Amino acid sequence: MTAPRDQITEPPVSGVGPSAPAWRRGLADGQAPVITVVAVGGALGAVARYGASLLWPTAAGAFPWTTLVVNATGCAVIGVFMVVITDVWAAHRLVRPFFGTGVLGGFTTFSTYGVDIQQLVQSGHARTGLAYLAATLLAALAAVWLAAAATRRLISCRRTK
Repeated sequence: MTAPRDQITEPPVSGVGPSAPAWRRGLADGQAPVITVVAVGGALGAVARYGASLLWPTAAGAFPWTTLVVNATGCAVIGVFMVVITDVWAAHRLVRPFFGTGVLGGFTTFSTYGVDIQQLVQSGHARTGLAYLAATLLAALAAVWLAAAATRRLISCRRTK
């Protein structure tokens, strides 16, 4: 049995109606710009990280100082950034995904951190791998905490003057 002709609804021309897949509706509702800025920011951050690895290469079996410094620096920057955009500056809605998720997400490289540890252990440098595991974790957490605290203190001092 078919429905009467006046009860049949045609899909919208754009293809983004109630019957469209949720991901397509999400893109139409404003997610496309967010995905775009995260991708562009991520590419910029990854290029910066790659540049650091070219400037300061790490020899096989050696302590991966470049990755540790990149990760700690990225964590410090995100500590400053998050305080600034939450306490000081009413940023545009795309600033946080572009810079925080994109640029800093692409710049910091915790996947390389994991691979570095695995390679150090497999090549017989387990102590170096364990030292690197602990040092990066501590440096990253300390960097974000210290940078956020210092930024809050600086902002507080400037507001009281």
